[in-house]
Parts: sequence; structure tokens; C-alpha cells
Amino acid sequence: TWDSRWYANTGESGKLLHEDVKIREFLTEELKQAALSKIVIESPHKKCRVTIHSARTGIIIGNKGAEIVKLRKKLSEITNADT
Repeated sequence: TWDSRWYANTGESGKLLHEDVKIREFLTEELKQAALSKIVIESPHKKCRVTIHSARTGIIIGNKGAEIVKLRKKLSEITNADT
């Protein structure tokens, strides 16, 4: 099952589900080496919080946090929301 929590107004659920799929596909492709075990997506109003459970967090964070900054930027482009 997917671990997602989001609240949608009438007509928004399809859009949020599509974003959810895009985020998961992007992260699984981008973080193949990080041994992902779980991705939790929470989307309250105009925001998006993504929690990544991984065995190799150093790959996700990167040197001095450089990789996590890149991931946040790309996720913001996908969702058009604050991540």
C-alpha cells in the first residue's frame, strides 16, 4: 500500500494522485543506490512533505547537504508547492 496523506477539495484528488505517482517514480529512479524502504507523502494545503526511509541516508543527503537541496528543488518543480 502507499503511504500518502493528503486532503483534496472537490476535483483535486486526481491531480494530487498524479503528483503522488510522479514523486514516487522520480524518487525511486533518482535514489536507486539509497536502498529505499518507504516513501511517505503528506500534502496539506499548498505544501508537500516527503519522508524518505532509507538504509543509506548519506547518499540522499550528500556532501554538506548538496544532494538534498537538489532533490527539494526538483520536487518543488514537480509539485508546484513548498517541499
